[in-house]
Amino acid sequence: MGNRVTREDFEWVYTEQPHTQRRKEILAKYPEIKTLMGPDPHLKWIVSGMVFVQLLACYLVKDLSWKWIFFWAYGFGGCINHSLTLAIHDISHNVAFGNKQAKWNRWFAVFANLPIGIPYSASFKKYHIDHHRYLGGDSLDVDIPTDFEGWFFCTPLRKLLWLVLQPLFYSLRPLYVNPKAITQMEIFNALVQFSVDLIIYNLWGLKPVIYLIAGTFLCLGLHPISGHFIAEHYMFLKGYETYSYYGPLNWLTFNVGYHMEHHDFPSIPGCRLPMVKKIAAEYYDNLPHHRSWIRVLWDFVFDDSIGPYSRVKRLCKLAKES
Repeated sequence: MGNRVTREDFEWVYTEQPHTQRRKEILAKYPEIKTLMGPDPHLKWIVSGMVFVQLLACYLVKDLSWKWIFFWAYGFGGCINHSLTLAIHDISHNVAFGNKQAKWNRWFAVFANLPIGIPYSASFKKYHIDHHRYLGGDSLDVDIPTDFEGWFFCTPLRKLLWLVLQPLFYSLRPLYVNPKAITQMEIFNALVQFSVDLIIYNLWGLKPVIYLIAGTFLCLGLHPISGHFIAEHYMFLKGYETYSYYGPLNWLTFNVGYHMEHHDFPSIPGCRLPMVKKIAAEYYDNLPHHRSWIRVLWDFVFDDSIGPYSRVKRLCKLAKES
């Protein structure tokens, strides 16, 4: 089973998150950064193409044997679905249609959700704003594992299992850590999603539905793209709570790897985040970062100093709602 990790608690800090101050400094020095903010005019077309590719795939896999259903779900469809979850992440920051068309962004996220097979977009939006506002906030940032996860998943084999089950923890953790009332948008999201699932089932049978849902769970679990879940905020070096990844998989993930840049400027769409790094290079080039998500997963499993407890936590005061 391997040795237990030495860490027995989260890394508690009593300072504000670093992104607020760095944002102020960068904007003061490089005000042209503001021109990068605003919607990405290409995002809606890219996402629409991905949705229709998956609908076409549903037709193409309807007569395949089950082993090939799961093969293509992991190797192809799940990659698109994982990428769509990251498109939904971008859309949650209103970068598909802009802040003035917030409802269009919410509805479009529901459309982007369709190949994922389960309702996701509305709930993600509800909690993701807290992840930015209260990064590492105790009982507020549901991206932080629970104490049970930190305590139990502490050996290589258990950490490997935790990675496989990561979609379940990400979906169930908010209900325990920071439960919130169900919104009308979540109900709408669920009704649309399950209606489309039912239509696909009636048209082409069970296999396409399993292809979509299995792809989602498999590729949000133990998969190279899922390295971003660990790479973004797990503390590989003491004192650093956010890390960027500068590697080729950014091409498939809407530049989610540029995560320090994203937390500094959430309103800048992923396609323009490399420009942030280029303009304000001295703020990012010397910070620790990742080059391989596969290496991140390997180190997470086999390095005894890294585990679910390897996260920065802080106590945050609730912001006043406007």
